[in-house]
Amino acid sequence: MIVDRLANYNSYPFGNPWQLAFDFLLSLKPDAEEKKYPLQGDDLFAIVMRYETCSPETAEIEAHRKYLDIQMVITGDEGIGWSPADALEIAVPYDASLDAELYKHPRQGLLRVDLFPGDFMALFPHDAHMPSLMTGEAPVFTKKVVVKIGMHLLSGYPRT
Repeated sequence: MIVDRLANYNSYPFGNPWQLAFDFLLSLKPDAEEKKYPLQGDDLFAIVMRYETCSPETAEIEAHRKYLDIQMVITGDEGIGWSPADALEIAVPYDASLDAELYKHPRQGLLRVDLFPGDFMALFPHDAHMPSLMTGEAPVFTKKVVVKIGMHLLSGYPRT
């Protein structure tokens, strides 16, 4: 997991796909259309979405194997819970067609990060995460983008 400000994205040595992802992120405006943006076919794409944040009791914990997620809030705010995937109990086994595995809520809490415009969070396959969380007492409408980079594209990342 990486949590940082957009201005620091070039501190990470992940090569051209990382640069393409951040070129896109830095170009987004608050009125960006909610849709899928193909940046490099199925290997690198972005999804802009808008939704209402929720409580941890109704949110899901997920992890992906094929893609690195770079999550960035465009407007509003969002909390994201985090845990090492191997520390959680699987609720729904990995589905390759969705590139997702879902986990049961742990007995002890997740590490929590609150994201605001100008922040990003990069989540690797070993990073289970619970997005869409309220940062305050009430839900808010948040517009965010998730850029998905195929793990095979990342230079400097260890292969398993």
